[in-house]
Amino acid sequence: MSTENEGTEVPATPPTPSAPPTPPSTPAPESTTSAPTHPGPTPGPTPGPTPEPTPAPTTAQTPPSPASPPQAPASVDAPTVAHASAPGHAPAPEQVGAAAASGAGWPPPPPAVPAWGAPPPPAAHAPAAPRRRTGGLVAAVLAAALVAGGIGGGIGYWAAQRGDDDGGSSTTVSSSEAPAAFKRDPGTVAAVAAQALPSVVTIQAKSGASQGESEGGTGTGFVYDQEGHIVTNNHVVASAADGGTLSVTFPDGKSYDAEVVGRAEGYDVAVLKLTNAPKGLKPLPLGNSDKVAVGDSTIAIGAPFGLSNTVTTGIISAKNRPVASGDGSGGSNSYMSALQTDASINPGNSGGPLLDASGAVIGINSAIQSTGSGFGQTQAGSIGLGFAIPVNQAKNVAQQLIKTGKPVYPVIGATVNMNEKGEGATIASQGSGGTSSVTANGPAAKAGLKAGDVITGFDDHPIDSGPTLISEIWTHKPGDSVKITYERDGKTATATVTLGERTGDN
Repeated sequence: MSTENEGTEVPATPPTPSAPPTPPSTPAPESTTSAPTHPGPTPGPTPGPTPEPTPAPTTAQTPPSPASPPQAPASVDAPTVAHASAPGHAPAPEQVGAAAASGAGWPPPPPAVPAWGAPPPPAAHAPAAPRRRTGGLVAAVLAAALVAGGIGGGIGYWAAQRGDDDGGSSTTVSSSEAPAAFKRDPGTVAAVAAQALPSVVTIQAKSGASQGESEGGTGTGFVYDQEGHIVTNNHVVASAADGGTLSVTFPDGKSYDAEVVGRAEGYDVAVLKLTNAPKGLKPLPLGNSDKVAVGDSTIAIGAPFGLSNTVTTGIISAKNRPVASGDGSGGSNSYMSALQTDASINPGNSGGPLLDASGAVIGINSAIQSTGSGFGQTQAGSIGLGFAIPVNQAKNVAQQLIKTGKPVYPVIGATVNMNEKGEGATIASQGSGGTSSVTANGPAAKAGLKAGDVITGFDDHPIDSGPTLISEIWTHKPGDSVKITYERDGKTATATVTLGERTGDN
């Protein structure tokens, strides 16, 4: 960028400089050949650029007389600029006298402009042109600026001297003067993060040799109990489940080998166990996801793109959000009635805790919605739409996996269409392999449901599709009784169904 012409616009022709103010002088006798008398004492210098001083012309007839008081002071309205023949130069005395004698050249003939140093004509008191007062105004402004600068400099010098006299003390507070035991208030993000971080781990999963050692990924988990159990997502450890290796790294840098205790593909929950668990593990407290309200603060901790111990914040954006997600490997999808949050969640955050403002776990971060892709765990980044498995559901699954190593799913005993959306969940005409879509003597059959029925409500939650129905079913336990609203032949009916169960993912 050029600095030429920066600030003030440069005029087309060079401006004429300001001449020094005309001092009081004794008017000379009127004569076409006489020159102005020698000026009296010159006022103080005008701030700003000063043109080369002009020699004061004298005459033989009137020698300079400094002691004689002037008969009349020069008019303050007399123009003091725009009379230079060239920028930065004033006319020589010989030129002044010659011009005055000839009536041509410089200065212009009266009455337009009086001769240099002559008193103004009696009747000529018209206001000077704006351009002719500019130099004086600028000079006054510059003088004021310089005076202000001088005062400021004087004050600064006085303050500096005073500081030196006081022994060089400073009001600046250095870090060494900070409180030695600074503590953050409980409930702040920093305080919650400091309490939770030691119990959040980064998980490295590597597949078995038969699948290639390079396959695997990074995820997050958290300490579930003092025995060394770690809760995470199934899709984080799926690649290492059959003959692969798992390592768990704590924020202090210490790493431990781990093994899979159990996995639930449908819930997207897995439990690991440290092979040599250290003493003093601190499990994260579990909250109550049923009590969460939209607008509650959230804190997500994880390893997005491998950046361990990353903390982000947001709020609960929505509850009971039906989400079907997969890990992109072609395996079974997982279904959840998720907590939606705008806390930044990215690949690598999966399996990490979603905390409330008190530091209790209210969900397990599992999926994101990204532009150009569906729900899942692809390498797209966060756009503020993250989804977490409610901790009440995850707790039930984790306990079942620790106890038996296998997940248990509640079921209604009916197959529904998974591709239709908007009208409800329709019971399919037939099940897989040509079997009946309604299991004989199953929960749905006992409640009177038939193929073709459209389920529109599950307890108090509206149902708009098959995935939404499964998401709601899996928030319950086998043996729970629920009210189902359905439509048949254009008529709405209700039925009470006692949920059955299915063990394992196959």
